[in-house]
Amino acid sequence: MYSVTQRNGAENSDTEPIRIALIEDRREIRDALAVLIEGAGGFSCVGAFRSMEEALATIDRGSPQVILVDIGLPGMSGIEGIRLLKERQPPAEILMLTVYDDDERIFEALCAGASGYLLKKTPPARLLEAVREVIDGGSPMSPEIARRVITLFQQIRPSARVDHQLSPHEIRLLKLQVEGHTYKTAATELKVSINTVRFHMKHIYEKLHVHSKSEAVAKAFRDRLI
Repeated sequence: MYSVTQRNGAENSDTEPIRIALIEDRREIRDALAVLIEGAGGFSCVGAFRSMEEALATIDRGSPQVILVDIGLPGMSGIEGIRLLKERQPPAEILMLTVYDDDERIFEALCAGASGYLLKKTPPARLLEAVREVIDGGSPMSPEIARRVITLFQQIRPSARVDHQLSPHEIRLLKLQVEGHTYKTAATELKVSINTVRFHMKHIYEKLHVHSKSEAVAKAFRDRLI
């Protein structure tokens, strides 16, 4: 899936290589990415993990500057792990590398703190370019993802504030969703059970006339609820 011609690395011999960690459950993709990174001058693979739990246990040892994260992982998903990765490695930039291109996952990943979103069909040269781009302060995205993001933000452009009769507690919970919290982390933040969060989110969905988290977050922006 990923391949690159081996280079001698002279291009970046006067600088430290960019340190990259991988979180990908499919071994063949994980190994191919590691070979790609190590074979291209100016990059170093400092960790390759098959799950988010495995990564969180030891990822700080390599001090990665960029972490490539799959979404569909066994156990904790890539999106759920973003906040924990940022807590463990605050300077690291998170790049999603996934097959998923739906609005909800894109929006949740970016809200959770991902700096970019790439599809796995991204050519190897573009993937390495994206790593440099995010190090330089950019937010690389696959073209079709960028188009979805633009469309999404056009849909949630600010308008006059709308009153959906949300309670102060519901507003606070909605704000946590906008910030990228999962139901579990929101429950911890609010010091309530996860079932309580589910109960209130159900009522929020009913009041906003939406059916998913991404729709609720979009409506929160559009109607200036937070």
